[in-house]
Amino acid sequence: MIEHDAWRLLGTPRFGGILVVSDHASNRVPSDIDLAIQPGLLTQHIAVDIGVAEVGVIMAQRPGIAAFQGNISRLVCDLNREPEAPAVIPIASDGHAIPGNALDHAAHAERLARFHAPYHAVLGDILNANPPSLILSLHSFTPSLASKPDEQRPWQVGVLYNEDDRAARIAIPLLEAEGLTVGDQLPYSGKVLNYTMNRHAEADGRPYLGIEIRQDQIDSAHGQALWAEQLIRIANQVALEISEE
Repeated sequence: MIEHDAWRLLGTPRFGGILVVSDHASNRVPSDIDLAIQPGLLTQHIAVDIGVAEVGVIMAQRPGIAAFQGNISRLVCDLNREPEAPAVIPIASDGHAIPGNALDHAAHAERLARFHAPYHAVLGDILNANPPSLILSLHSFTPSLASKPDEQRPWQVGVLYNEDDRAARIAIPLLEAEGLTVGDQLPYSGKVLNYTMNRHAEADGRPYLGIEIRQDQIDSAHGQALWAEQLIRIANQVALEISEE
């Protein structure tokens, strides 16, 4: 593993392989940053995509698969937001205030330069040096938001995309064949929130598959291993079919 303040890389990226990208894989808050929140919030979905780091670790143990993961909490800097977006350094999330993120302009710019810029620069370098056959954008979502408790999310997995739906159209029936309840552009649409893939995949015509797993599916070692195996099979099949188009 290669680790940086903003990112970590597991496995070896390969030309024609699969790169698993997880922007929100960590709940780490550097010791010199005080978010001024209750520590328990760092274990919740507002701070981290529960389970995706562990799924990525398992997947990256397979030849031809590497995992590139964010190494800081999304509350420190949301790496899947445009740098100019207000929520890139959130002052609130799902009803919780983040007082430590009330930054002046200089501190805001410094936070972006420390985390957002190097994360995306290195990801771009990896993709250029070792173009994969497929980028798997891996996230997880909470079964319900605290701010919308009556709005349940029954899908076990969602498939997200913006304009390029090549991988999605192949993956959705494969996921359904596994007996899963699949959301097409659910629980939210990739046309609304897709910054990392818009920048590194759509902009260059690179095939990608946006996957959101419901967090109660991967909050245990058993679920993480099960989903890693499913995603390895499906990602390889998607990559193969896209290459034959």
